[in-house]
Amino acid sequence: MPMHADDIASLIRDGIPGADVQIIPLADDNDHFKAVVVAEAFRGQTRVKQHQMVYAALQGRMGGELHALALETRAP
Repeated sequence: MPMHADDIASLIRDGIPGADVQIIPLADDNDHFKAVVVAEAFRGQTRVKQHQMVYAALQGRMGGELHALALETRAP
């Protein structure tokens, strides 16, 4: 079963406290999204590490319940 955008945002916010999260649907299938995540926790981290932090916040749902998620991450 696909995930809803609000559930994705909640998981990211819970896993990265203080993050500003915007979820953008890329198709009308509840299966393809873009997440724009701005967090102080990203400051000084490589882009790869930032993405790993988001994937960790998703608690293993990437590739299962969540099929496709494009990421844009940055520090404020």
